[in-house]
Amino acid sequence: QVQLVESGGGLVQAGGSLRLSCAASGRTFSSYSMGWFRQAPGKEREFVATISWIGGSTYYADSVKGRFTLSRDNAKNTVYLQMNDLKPEDTAVYYCGAVDRDYSSDYERTQGRVYEYWGQGTQVTVSS
Repeated sequence: QVQLVESGGGLVQAGGSLRLSCAASGRTFSSYSMGWFRQAPGKEREFVATISWIGGSTYYADSVKGRFTLSRDNAKNTVYLQMNDLKPEDTAVYYCGAVDRDYSSDYERTQGRVYEYWGQGTQVTVSS
């Protein structure tokens, strides 16, 4: 069992930055692939970014590529999502998920159903 706790959300003006954290407890964190998803009001949850267990490779949604950076610190059992140049359309609740294996494809990374564990989410609001 893995417990995930997101933090770092808040209110920021367009063009600003935030860093989200997802702290994990429970089983060996380094053996989990991690993903960030977000859900805006009235919209479906959408993929944001992932980082794999093996090799730490990252993968981003086109909408955040070049602005968001995902990293992990296995010693601290934490993944970080650095979000720069934020836009109003980035406003959403951000969730991190974990799965106890590596991804079989880039497509699979983007599918929320793949993830076994989820955090409670953290609100990000970007004002124009």
